[in-house]
Amino acid sequence: MAVIAAFVLNAGLNFILGIAIARMLGPADFGRFALATAGAVVLNTILFEWLRLSATRFYSARVREAEPWIRQGLDRAYWVIALALFATAALCAGLGIAVNPTPEGRLVMTAGTMVAAIGIGLFDYHAALARARFIGSAYLRLVVWKNVLAFVLMAGTAWLFPQPVWVLIAGGLSQFLAVLPMRKILGDGLLGHAPALPHGRARETLRLFAAYGLPLIAANAVYQIMPFLNRAAIAGTAGFAEAGYFALAADLGSRAFSTLGAALDLLLFQIAVQAEEHHGREAAETQVARNIAIVVALLLPCAAGYWAVTPALQALIVPAEFRGPFADYTDLLIPGLFCLSIMNFALNPIFQIRRRTSPVVAAALIGLAVNAVGLVLLPRMMGPQGVAVAQTLGLVAAVAVLGLRALTGIERLRLPGRDLALTAAACLAMVLAVLPFRGLEPALALPACIAAGMLVYGALVWFLDIAGLR
Repeated sequence: MAVIAAFVLNAGLNFILGIAIARMLGPADFGRFALATAGAVVLNTILFEWLRLSATRFYSARVREAEPWIRQGLDRAYWVIALALFATAALCAGLGIAVNPTPEGRLVMTAGTMVAAIGIGLFDYHAALARARFIGSAYLRLVVWKNVLAFVLMAGTAWLFPQPVWVLIAGGLSQFLAVLPMRKILGDGLLGHAPALPHGRARETLRLFAAYGLPLIAANAVYQIMPFLNRAAIAGTAGFAEAGYFALAADLGSRAFSTLGAALDLLLFQIAVQAEEHHGREAAETQVARNIAIVVALLLPCAAGYWAVTPALQALIVPAEFRGPFADYTDLLIPGLFCLSIMNFALNPIFQIRRRTSPVVAAALIGLAVNAVGLVLLPRMMGPQGVAVAQTLGLVAAVAVLGLRALTGIERLRLPGRDLALTAAACLAMVLAVLPFRGLEPALALPACIAAGMLVYGALVWFLDIAGLR
């Protein structure tokens, strides 16, 4: 429960922080900040994501005692990559100051992006270590520290120095500093003492991590490159202000889906890993099938509910400069964001348990190809909103390919069809119940939609025991 509470807290504070930064920077500078943030996420995915994935799959309380070289191999890899990236950032900053000494210069922004990626990588890695050992209290404290520091440093920087590069650096620093108070609790870590690696273990350990993590990293990188390219395409054709409109809708929407999905996945996946440790692969795959039903039963109403309250959220929370485009982009992005969450939190764990993660890459590449074709064709017909449609079509194509791979063939996973059908029916009933309240005044529509949706869907889940959630 501490892990889920931490994710809810993280989502709420990130939502508020995103709105505050957008308000203080304005559409154009927020567009630059969002593009650079997407770049930092891509860098983190390519360079550091394999550490997080390996920690969640191969690290545990038992491994910490029996195989300490696993943790030390992860720690050494992080420091080598982080130091190399920091040196590159310093070089970019120096060249930027010499060539174009302005906060909006490309080299200066690139340096800030790299610093942010280092902080994100450090935080995600330590958060994964805490989850892998089921230390929910440590994870909660990590999230609290990160959010407090992020709000103080990023919002304060945006207020005092309203330039995207300084807000980027403040964001990376907040995540780096959040790890320091947790040094003793997590133990054996980056800043602590670890025993020497047995001879030959370093190469063997890194080979294991690479074989498991590289396909997932490639797929995640594709999914992070996709919004980066889309934001760059909008900025190049319609300006940074339009990119800011798109980015705010995409960022807030993705948080709405990823928060609950990630909380469930990181808890449920560790349970599946434990099932494999104690009862074998068949028990793990049975648990994964149960997990899929739970994830869909909570993400599908999240998608429908977010669509229902978007007009009210726009009127009550979104800065005035972003209103109008925010709702338009959100409506187009919701199906794709839902599909991305299903891939990450429902389908990917199937291949992670099997340690055969290459199908995830194939699905991601097909999704990227569909997105690219959409970028060429759709903006000519629909304007900047065509970019949002292209992203959604790419993600829909990817989830279709991965779903076919997971649910067909000799090793197909057998899903709980009853729970999935009841989830769809309950969500339809929820939407029909909410629709009459959607057109009310925003201050009334928001609580009315939330109350009606929770009442109808919650009652159906309880009476029908959908996905065992009763």
